[in-house]
Amino acid sequence: QVQLVESGGGLVQPGGSLRLSCAASGSIFSIDDMGWYRQAPGKERELVATITSSGSTNYADSVKGRFTISRNNAKNAVYLQGNSLKHEDTDVYYCDADVIVFVGRRPSNCWGQGTQVTVSS
Repeated sequence: QVQLVESGGGLVQPGGSLRLSCAASGSIFSIDDMGWYRQAPGKERELVATITSSGSTNYADSVKGRFTISRNNAKNAVYLQGNSLKHEDTDVYYCDADVIVFVGRRPSNCWGQGTQVTVSS
């Protein structure tokens, strides 16, 4: 069983920064795409940033220039650095990964439980 666990969320003032981490554990052969999504109460989950196994990144327009996604393949981990945080960034942030459990198998999409980010003065 593959498990994704997020950490690093918390309370930060507007203009502040947070670094979110997500580590995948379990029987893992490799991981393809990884990403971060966020969801506010009553709204659909939305894409924040994605990163491929080779390091190509994609960002939502709302976070471009402020957020940076990165990964450490050796640790099966993905990170999200958020700077100049705004009140609108307040959400539960979820880690996503396309995990290959066995060689030759198609990736399975896995989600973490989420970590709360609150931007407030």
